[in-house]
Amino acid sequence: MAIIAFIGVGNMGGGMALNLVKAGHAVRAFDLSAGALARVVAGGAVAANSAANAATGADVIITMLPAGSHVRAAYEGDLFAAAGTDAILIDCSTIDVATAKAMGEAAAAKGLAMVDAPVSGGTAAADAGTLTFMVGGPAAAFAAARAVLDQMGKAVIHAGGAGMGQAAKICNNMILGASMIATAEAFVLAEKLGLEAQTFFDISSKASGQSWSMTSYCPVPGPVPTSPANRDYQGGFAAALMLKDLKLAMAAAQGAGASVPMGAQAEALYQLLANNGGGAADFSAIIKLLRG
Repeated sequence: MAIIAFIGVGNMGGGMALNLVKAGHAVRAFDLSAGALARVVAGGAVAANSAANAATGADVIITMLPAGSHVRAAYEGDLFAAAGTDAILIDCSTIDVATAKAMGEAAAAKGLAMVDAPVSGGTAAADAGTLTFMVGGPAAAFAAARAVLDQMGKAVIHAGGAGMGQAAKICNNMILGASMIATAEAFVLAEKLGLEAQTFFDISSKASGQSWSMTSYCPVPGPVPTSPANRDYQGGFAAALMLKDLKLAMAAAQGAGASVPMGAQAEALYQLLANNGGGAADFSAIIKLLRG
């Protein structure tokens, strides 16, 4: 059993923290949201009154925070100072590559083991313990973090040095955003041509048009009963979060001198969806925008 500090127990972090409790660990949780904190306390975690108090004496420190500025503030403000020399630091937030690299380098300079380990799978996978972790950091830090990450996910993959977990995440989600738009466009076109959605799904899901956006997260109600389309696009992965990831990808592409025209168009369309009040809906709700 390890003592684990978990900073940020919202929609994603809450389910992750509860899986660590179920695995037998002593989880100290901290979050600015009283409701989020109450949920994990009800599941067996212990509430801490600050990030520093949660981290002091912990074997593992995990953060799941909204943006790079929050991650930097947490580590530079409290966590680096509170962490013991043998602690393992794991940032599961999705942030910019530059900040992830900087935090990894700062941790190394202080003699601390740290990895960036953003996740894929959404809230359902966070609750079920079936996330995919893309991990950046030194090999020794990855090896130390893996035992904990395995208890929250189905796949834990070392992507390379500090920041490479974030690089993998934003590249993956750029594919996801663009492929969902293409899938939604195809369903709208099929509909206007008189082809029933279920019939189109039955064909395309077994043909060369098949993708995760088609078979796991179909943007129309019916073909995939578990997709958010069957719940009026509520729950799942919010369009605002997809837009955040696409903006991170565009910033990274600009810095690296990479040409990403499809990614740029995807960002523009998700920005339009958010501007029209669709930011809280699942990202597959982009089909509503395409229908006009």
